[in-house]
Amino acid sequence: MASVTTESAVRQTAKQHTDTSPIWLRAAATVLVPLVALLCCEWIHRGKLNGQFWTEYLGGHIGSYLLTWVFLIGIYLFFSHLAGRHTAAVLAVGLIACIPAAVTRLKLDFRGEPFLPWDLSQWQEAAAVANKSNLKLTGPMWASLAIFAVLAVLGWWLRVPVHGQRPAARRLRLAGCGAGAAVTILCLLFYLSPTLTQAIGIWPDMWLQDRYYRNYGVLSGFLTNLQQLQISEPEDYSEESLTALKAELEQRAQDHENLFPESPASSGEGQTPHIIYIMAEAFWDPTDLPGIEFSEDPLVNYHRLQQEAASGRIYSPSFGGGTCDVEFEALTGFSVEPLPMGCKPFQQHVTHPMFSLPWYLSDTKGYETVAVHCYWAKYWSRDRAYPNLGFDDYISLEDFDNPEKKRSAYWTSGLVSDDAMADEIIAQFEERGGDGPLFLHAVTMEAHSTYTARNFPEEELLELTAAPSGLSSETVGALRDFATAMKDTDAMLGRLTDYFSQVDEPVILVFWGDHYNLIGSGYELYEKTGFIEKGDYQSPALRTTPLLIWSNYQSEAIDLGVIGSYMVSPVMMELYGLEQPLFYQLHLSELPIMRSRSRGVTVNPDGSYAEEMTEAQQAAFDDRWLAQYDLMFGEDYLGLGPAQEE
Repeated sequence: MASVTTESAVRQTAKQHTDTSPIWLRAAATVLVPLVALLCCEWIHRGKLNGQFWTEYLGGHIGSYLLTWVFLIGIYLFFSHLAGRHTAAVLAVGLIACIPAAVTRLKLDFRGEPFLPWDLSQWQEAAAVANKSNLKLTGPMWASLAIFAVLAVLGWWLRVPVHGQRPAARRLRLAGCGAGAAVTILCLLFYLSPTLTQAIGIWPDMWLQDRYYRNYGVLSGFLTNLQQLQISEPEDYSEESLTALKAELEQRAQDHENLFPESPASSGEGQTPHIIYIMAEAFWDPTDLPGIEFSEDPLVNYHRLQQEAASGRIYSPSFGGGTCDVEFEALTGFSVEPLPMGCKPFQQHVTHPMFSLPWYLSDTKGYETVAVHCYWAKYWSRDRAYPNLGFDDYISLEDFDNPEKKRSAYWTSGLVSDDAMADEIIAQFEERGGDGPLFLHAVTMEAHSTYTARNFPEEELLELTAAPSGLSSETVGALRDFATAMKDTDAMLGRLTDYFSQVDEPVILVFWGDHYNLIGSGYELYEKTGFIEKGDYQSPALRTTPLLIWSNYQSEAIDLGVIGSYMVSPVMMELYGLEQPLFYQLHLSELPIMRSRSRGVTVNPDGSYAEEMTEAQQAAFDDRWLAQYDLMFGEDYLGLGPAQEE
């Protein structure tokens, strides 16, 4: 009996040793599979691993990639010892490396910016847009999926010592889990320290995140961006510095002379006009594309109104999405430039009553304030942000009564038409409560991406009568769809200005587009028409959208040039001689120095562009950021914001 027991124990021990893979093989997998994951991550991100990647990016920033490799090794070590088989570890590092890379690639193609930490708080909005955006997996994505499927199968045959009855095996697995967890946590702490990351050569470049991710890789780019979740106060932020700035602004206000001497400011003196803001989804002029001609002018009303109103362009902080960023700038005068790129102020910062134009008009001038957006109230958290910006009422899609809808090829329930938006704007004006002035802010949806010729009946689509050779049929169809949507947006503008021109009371209408979108196949339309240089996806041409400031009591054509979208409200009030909040004096004094500073690009007074700021521009920017920080996050030493509840 004893010999049988001994023989059984020997067989069990032999089986345990047989089931345990050689340590050298497990060690090789622990360092090589994370390396494969790192390379697949960058392959997906970049589309190819050419010589420039190996020399300029990997070779030039080796510390960043070594840190990522060690980080993935820690994860691999933890999961391989936790599960006992290496399949779990293969899947863990594959998912952690490849999913952020795939999201980055798709987001770069769609919006020109990579996957950022604060995108996680916007997953509902991102999912809704992605569902309608015809996004496709790339070759490197499919190849990486195949690679990790094979590695996962092979990993099944790699085992650490079984947990059985042997205390030594259990201790080894616990030690492996502990070591893996320790390495992973230390790497995360390393990523969160600016001092440590800069010590290995990862230098902040938050203004151009696509370049930042190219230099340091997806995972290092994403994890070091966690440093930006906390916004540091300006170095000279104090009650004394803000008191001095306030006194300076009060003096500027006394000495100020109107920057637009040809403006109608004097003719509107003593009037309290109704103010209508319309931010038109994706509005820009497709006839600006070289070599593109249509059977008719899609923006006939806009071009006519340019001859009798102030017009120019805004420099938008967004491309391909992020409507709420432009909206935030126009409504507050706050710039997103000093905030982390990709963050969404409506969701992350407008969480308490905050200074804004609607708040100022309501609190000091007795305006009724209404926001109208023909999509769901929760989108970009407008249902929470609008009340904090001083809106008395918010009309969202839930409040529309069976509106006309168009363009249902991707948005299966359709998008509320711009004509229906005109109906709602007019209705809100006519049904406003009381006799006081109205501030109404409207955001349209009809021209939202994705674009395809299937969105309109053929007989409604604008004909493309001239185009450069080489445009794909997909892009041509998408361009026809976009131009037809622009025709509808333009018709809405014409209808509203016709209506308000008949109103006896003074009305100012401010109309602008929020951003450009991709139309058709990638950037093909912009590149093949020569609108941008090939590969120049950060071109300022893709950031400047039309702006029109019209009223029913003046008809002077004024060229505004290019201004930042955060300048819209100060410029509108300056044009019409309206009393302005003190904060806007900073904007007006900045205009002769620079017209905009957004996403790392300066628009100079002569219309040229530069990445760097001059000493005077930097000083003006610093003053404005000091005041903006005080109003957004600080103690409101300027005394301009709404009173905060205890």
